[in-house]
Amino acid sequence: MVVLGLTGSIGMGKSFAARAFARLGAAVYHADEVVHRLLDPGGGAVAAVAAAFPDVVRETRARRLIDRKALGAIVFEDPEALQRLEAILHPLVAAEEEAFLRAAKETGRWLAVLEIPLLFETGGDRRCDVTLVVSAPSYVQRVRVLRRPGMTPEKLIGARARQMPCWEKRRRADFVIDTSGTRRASLRAVRRLVRMLRARRGAKRARAKRVEGGNYA
Repeated sequence: MVVLGLTGSIGMGKSFAARAFARLGAAVYHADEVVHRLLDPGGGAVAAVAAAFPDVVRETRARRLIDRKALGAIVFEDPEALQRLEAILHPLVAAEEEAFLRAAKETGRWLAVLEIPLLFETGGDRRCDVTLVVSAPSYVQRVRVLRRPGMTPEKLIGARARQMPCWEKRRRADFVIDTSGTRRASLRAVRRLVRMLRARRGAKRARAKRVEGGNYA
């Protein structure tokens, strides 16, 4: 099974690319969605986050809630608080990722995509066979991000500051897709990459069969 790490800065089109891979038959893991589940009522991170950040806890008769907006405001302003939160979440997210990869392999998927916003920042690329960065010029990024409800220029600046610069991500990646054009163009690029990976995998399997069969010519 080929494990592809998908990443890119905020507003660069990671979600669109992930959906495209899923439509083409890949198993897709969304790290952000896992974090949301962990922080949902009854989630695996609720107790630890509540202990570390008691001010973000909202109690009801039936359940304990984590106020994500309040939590986000705290870690946005305080790098040490962000590190405490990441220390709680990262091991749980890693365990979810391992379970996802096992399930993908057991069900016969040939391609598994890990959509991880901080792939390079957290060393997640070391767990991947290949990496893909989706990228667009900064002015395109700004327009896209500021369309989102509740986004401000200050929040965008903060998000950029917490992420590796786009040029460095592109330098480290095995593949780069420019998403500044049309959605159709981006989809074609994803399709080309899938065909390339499938062909590369097929060639490796053919070589392995020749060796196993004793044909060393």
